[in-house]
Amino acid sequence: MVDLTNFNDRNVSSDYKYMELEEKPVVWQDKFKRVVSRTLSGELFVGLWVVFREMIKGNTHTVQYPLEKLPISPRYRALHDIKRLVESGNQACIGCGLCEKICISNCIQIDTKYGTKGRKVVKGYTINLGRCIYCGYCAEVCPELAITHGQDYENVCEQRAHFASMAELVTPMDEFKAGKQKPYPGFGALSDNADDNVKKTPLAY
Repeated sequence: MVDLTNFNDRNVSSDYKYMELEEKPVVWQDKFKRVVSRTLSGELFVGLWVVFREMIKGNTHTVQYPLEKLPISPRYRALHDIKRLVESGNQACIGCGLCEKICISNCIQIDTKYGTKGRKVVKGYTINLGRCIYCGYCAEVCPELAITHGQDYENVCEQRAHFASMAELVTPMDEFKAGKQKPYPGFGALSDNADDNVKKTPLAY
């Protein structure tokens, strides 16, 4: 057990450091003196000199948004994008529902139906951008790399519940035909050496 009887003794241990706190002033004259001494301290003028020096140099470090924007990393998780298949131009989403199940914010809703060929077809796909925290789990779990995070972060809306539908998120057909849809290098995309990391299953031999 530790003996705490001499705990307040300064010689009890060298591990403790004691701070000499100034006594709180009582009368208004002492309070005024403390305010003046703290206001006219050297640190204040040092900070003002640094600001004045940088202002004279003209080397401003402030980005003039929205006229000037900083470059964004390809792994930046902004507004969602839904890709198209390169071969046919159809939507890459197969309606598996994994993104809806893994969404921790419960902001993705998928409505599917069976098409004429017996395959599942996406009937409705909405994302509540007001609840989305842009964690990237939906892009990471997507088996078809259909949903990704784009670079558009300016999605201001006046309503609290801001929903984005499939038609708004999918790549427009004219941009797709113009070749503007490129392989996604960001979060949820395949790595450059993905083919080397794939191992053959026993049935492949």
